[in-house]
Amino acid sequence: VGPKKEVAECKEKFASSVDPTVSQAFMLDRVFNPEGKSLPPMRGFKYSSWSPLGCDANGRCLLAALTMDNRLTIHANLNRLQWVQLVDLTEIYGERLYEASYKLSKADTPRGELGDFSEFQRRHSMQTPVRMEWSGICTTQQVKHNNECRDVGSVLLAVLFENGNIAVWQFQLPFLGKESITSCNTIESGISSPSVLSWWEYEHNNRKMSGLIVGSAFGPVKILPVNLKAVKGYFTLRQPVVLWQEMDQLPVHSIKCIPLYHPYQKCSCSLVVASRGAYVFWCLLLISKAGLNVHNSHVTGLHSLPIVSMTADKQNGTVYTCSSDGKVRQLIPIFTDVALKFEHQLIKLSEVFGSVRTHGIAVSPCGAYLAVITTEGMTNGLHPVNKNYQVQFVTLKTFEEAAAQLLESSVQNLFRQVDLTDLVRWKILKDKHIPQFLQEALDKKIESCGSTYFWRFKLFLLRILYQSMQKAPSEVMWRPSHEDAKILISDSPGMGSTEDDQEEGTSKQASKQGLCDTGKGMDIDDTADDSLPQSSDIGGREPMEEKLLEIQAHIEAVEMHLTREHMKRVLGEVYLHTWITENTSIPTRGVCDFLMSDDGYDDRTARVLIGHILKKMNKQTFPEHCSLCKEILPFTDRKQAVCSNGHIWLRCFLTYQSCQSLVYRRCLLHDSIARHPTPEDPEWIKRLLQGPCTFCDSPVF
Repeated sequence: VGPKKEVAECKEKFASSVDPTVSQAFMLDRVFNPEGKSLPPMRGFKYSSWSPLGCDANGRCLLAALTMDNRLTIHANLNRLQWVQLVDLTEIYGERLYEASYKLSKADTPRGELGDFSEFQRRHSMQTPVRMEWSGICTTQQVKHNNECRDVGSVLLAVLFENGNIAVWQFQLPFLGKESITSCNTIESGISSPSVLSWWEYEHNNRKMSGLIVGSAFGPVKILPVNLKAVKGYFTLRQPVVLWQEMDQLPVHSIKCIPLYHPYQKCSCSLVVASRGAYVFWCLLLISKAGLNVHNSHVTGLHSLPIVSMTADKQNGTVYTCSSDGKVRQLIPIFTDVALKFEHQLIKLSEVFGSVRTHGIAVSPCGAYLAVITTEGMTNGLHPVNKNYQVQFVTLKTFEEAAAQLLESSVQNLFRQVDLTDLVRWKILKDKHIPQFLQEALDKKIESCGSTYFWRFKLFLLRILYQSMQKAPSEVMWRPSHEDAKILISDSPGMGSTEDDQEEGTSKQASKQGLCDTGKGMDIDDTADDSLPQSSDIGGREPMEEKLLEIQAHIEAVEMHLTREHMKRVLGEVYLHTWITENTSIPTRGVCDFLMSDDGYDDRTARVLIGHILKKMNKQTFPEHCSLCKEILPFTDRKQAVCSNGHIWLRCFLTYQSCQSLVYRRCLLHDSIARHPTPEDPEWIKRLLQGPCTFCDSPVF
């Protein structure tokens, strides 16, 4: 709010002021006094907001976090289980205001000095965030040095401040830090005592409209236009739209915006729901020839206590609300000729978890689970001595509904539907078989369209079935082992081990390695030699072991199909982006020979593509060489490359190059490994390296 020395002098002056309206207001406000002296420290978070998928360098979400001492920062999960702060927006915004002399525009009249208490309050309130929300990903145009235009993804972060102003930050994707900030514009909302913020995003006739919904602690709700430059297909409102104007002292606690399709009007519409006290305020907005139509009302009789949390399933428009007494309401919108009505039913958590108090709810991205934060409720009319906060999960869909949604999904990405796949996984683990209807429906999908998504779904089902057939591990799999690894040193004096003991240890290690190779790609405990039932009959295997081998053969066949499909894609990229006899770092000849090595594989598309590529290569082979001994690395295995001297290098599953470095990336489920892009790589290879795992759709770290 000003130079450090001047701020310290002003704080001392206000704290010792003889005017109680100044001294008490200053001492009791934790924005002015974050240290608080005898008061508890301001640790923890006020609010957090997740960005859409695809915003960080790994194609995952960014996290905007607002701390108790009013500092807004953005974090990213760059490495596995490691969160890094990328930027401090509070500091950057403060510097911008300082340079502009705390004026939002040049036309603003200069205000008083910092020593004036009202000016001191104003400078704090214009930088104290209340809420922040991310927009959807939009496309902007960037002009290159040669005057060419290229499309660049960007995302907006709206930050609502205490004084009602809204700062709209625009970030270029992938967001890397301060250098990715494109612009920051401040909007004056005109709402006093703002409490909540949400993006309004509406699509009409392939035109995307956007705005910001702001709610007040006094009751009003309105949509503000947001003007953006150089955003393709982006439109906004001409002027603010008031959704609710009554100052009825019912604070707006939460706002959700749900895109829906109106079956009677035959057009898309937007449903805005807001929790106000114990009621739910709803507003239906749709664009017709007459302009923007607004229908609004309140849903009453839901809760006897104020609503503490609200969430919405954006796929079907279902809204969930909860109050602190452990009651959750499900509101289902039903369209009428004019507007809509809500059917609601009560979900009593006490019947599932016993007597509990609820503090918050959230629905999973595809609507499979409802997460509830609970503490112990009253027992015999007494409150508990200690509060133990727990996150409980309630299933909202059956296994059949989740399987049907996965089969008919337009997303076609298993990672983005992980809550649905979790329901399917749990069913197979429990029943130890894949239901017949799901197998038949999946086979029909594979025969009709042949999309690799359905092959990946089939691989997922087979792996879970394989896992369900194994014995449960004796130890908890996630718990780290504190035992030291034992190494057998044959020539060490005083070991006291005989040759027979050494041979026995070697044979055990070999059998363990063989079984571990069988279960590659699965989350199997290291003690894999105990996970399969041993055969009691010397002449043949037990039925369970035969079943496991049969499933493993199916898994390998599906993995090979997915590998071949990705190889065709890689070869297509090579053909499109290379000249005659050009040496790329991708082992093109090796991939071609690997695809044609199997006599049973007859794909006309692959044969034609390989013929064109070999004609372009003009009898050149361009083999890879081992970086240790300079010997040729033959392409005989899709997972690794072994030179004649026995040096083993793992292969990148995205480009099939050998990873001849000490650092590489792995997919989230540890299916495959990939190399890091290098500065010498052309743009098309860098694009290939940005792809997800070809087996499970997971991002790569």
